[in-house]
Amino acid sequence: MSRDGKAPPRSERLYLRMPPERIALFKFLLEGHDSLALLTVVDRCASVVRLLYPPERRSEVDAFLDAVGDDIPGVSVRLDTRRA
Repeated sequence: MSRDGKAPPRSERLYLRMPPERIALFKFLLEGHDSLALLTVVDRCASVVRLLYPPERRSEVDAFLDAVGDDIPGVSVRLDTRRA
């Protein structure tokens, strides 16, 4: 659900790679930001996670990723399916 109470027509997806021992910390920080996005591990061997979030929260997700880079080295975007 978006903040206005309506479901967006489509969630945006972002795939990230990070050190496997940092996934739990990343999820903890993400949940601390008002459950900004839903995190799912898509490949535990390659340590790839997917973030799903409402399109109107894109700038918040980008700001979160910029900030978390200081706390969790090694986080990198693997696939950005968002429209430009």
